Amino acid sequence: MASSDDKPVPTPASAGGAPPGQPTTVASKVLDMGAAAMQSLQPVKQVKQHVCTFALYAHDPKRQVETHHYVSRLNQDFLQCAVYDSDAADARLIGVEYIVSRKVFDTLPAEEQRLWHSHAHEIRAGLWASPRVPGMLEKPELDHLASTLGKFWCTWQVDRGDRLPLGAPALMVSPQADPAATVRPGLVRKRDDRYGFSTEELRAGRADVEAPAEEHPGQADYWLRHRKGFAVDVVTHEMKRHAPFP
Repeated sequence: MASSDDKPVPTPASAGGAPPGQPTTVASKVLDMGAAAMQSLQPVKQVKQHVCTFALYAHDPKRQVETHHYVSRLNQDFLQCAVYDSDAADARLIGVEYIVSRKVFDTLPAEEQRLWHSHAHEIRAGLWASPRVPGMLEKPELDHLASTLGKFWCTWQVDRGDRLPLGAPALMVSPQADPAATVRPGLVRKRDDRYGFSTEELRAGRADVEAPAEEHPGQADYWLRHRKGFAVDVVTHEMKRHAPFP
């Protein structure tokens, strides 16, 4: 199945709704509680921020989703995000985004840069938001993030009703000022109503966020310049044989 296939072959896992499965048993809950008490879970505990924003499919920017990024910082030039479809306890893990500074991005070959998107417009337009974080506390981080680049792979296309992660991952891109990459007003309004803030007010308050000298550096936002997206196809391939198979 291709990542660009918006109508997969019908299966019990593509009928919409919650993932198929039985309710979690008491025994499993006890195991989870015990493991949580005894294991370090250090990678998970490094998540320090929750960002709510929007993403577009690289092969079809009119398909748009609200995303919730749970961010951990490996260093000042590299962040990694587990991406969910909501901030609820039963949120579905729909992908992963890696975020790098311009300095790191410039070291990537041109072919790799095509898979990355800019964040400047998304942040300055008020679409990128950290719920319940005061603006004064958020401002230095926004100045830093405005010049970063991200690569986001979506592994679960919940917007088409998939109850399980189906098919190949899809490359996602960020909202842009271009009409082809504008987030639907209804999607933004739904987010704003839930959190009790206004994207328009966020936009007005970010007029002084430092804009990068080059908003689309290198080959970033490739689709925006060339009107060609990227999709992944799963194909059979001869396995490398390091020793004779039995």
